Amino acid sequence: MRKHLLSADDLTADDVHTLFATAAEMHDVQRREVKKLPALRGRTVINLFFEDSTRTRSSFEIAGKWLSADTINITGKGSSASKGESLRDTVLTIGSMGVDALVMRHGASGSAQQVSQWVDAVVINAGDGTHEHPTQALLDAYTLMRRFGTGGRLGSLEGRHVVIVGDLTHSRVFRSNVVTLTRLGARVTVVAPPTLMPSGVDAWSREAGFATSYDLDEVLPSADAVMMLRVQRERMSGGFFPTSREYTVGYGLTRARLGVLGPDVPICHPGPMNRGLEIAADAADAAQSAVLEQVSAGVAVRMSVLYHLLAGEGVA
Repeated sequence: MRKHLLSADDLTADDVHTLFATAAEMHDVQRREVKKLPALRGRTVINLFFEDSTRTRSSFEIAGKWLSADTINITGKGSSASKGESLRDTVLTIGSMGVDALVMRHGASGSAQQVSQWVDAVVINAGDGTHEHPTQALLDAYTLMRRFGTGGRLGSLEGRHVVIVGDLTHSRVFRSNVVTLTRLGARVTVVAPPTLMPSGVDAWSREAGFATSYDLDEVLPSADAVMMLRVQRERMSGGFFPTSREYTVGYGLTRARLGVLGPDVPICHPGPMNRGLEIAADAADAAQSAVLEQVSAGVAVRMSVLYHLLAGEGVA
């Protein structure tokens, strides 16, 4: 693993397996009465979020604190950026305070890569525009491998058919997941209406080795796992589909579609969920739903990432 984690492409399959082996150990910390490890004592981690977040920011904060790092949260609304300060000046100011890591979410694609060239601190991309969200892809894959494993051991994604459904055009989660899941041997099919299928996806799918489809009902019966993506209305300008009801009928994981899935097929969603739009309450709350497991896995995986990047145990 490199000095920073900016993209899912920064990680080889061996890197991912090493991170997951550590994450499995970190997961045990959640069951302890005292949830503290001394691994990052004396290190300072800044969570710099220019976009709203509950799961990612909270899990990075918990991950840092459970590793004994000094963790500080800064939001765009509460920083000088709200007064017109540039991103460069903001991160240079923070970097000059001697921090060790900068976990950043920003609305501009490529912002994490740019920031990594401005500061000496480790930079972890917590979501940059519609580009990537590598730690989300890691926790999604880790969650599925836990589901497919036995006896507490992680299973394999080799040959598993993972179906990713929804607003692909605006999804950074989809982009990181395609890279991570295919690298771990999964067979990935992405499904969306034509208006939400990214431009150039056909060329990319041939290169990266995943399939595309506009027909959810055709793909769903062969799925070993289903990942529903949020319809990101806040990023949309114009009509990408006629009505919410029409989107749900064509691409929502409804009660009827839930019945098509086997009882052991995990249902994932990176959150927050639009219940009744891309996922029915029956599916979100089903026994096979892995949504809350993803949240739990997020802390363990982010502990592993922070540990390997900051404790001098970086993955080769």
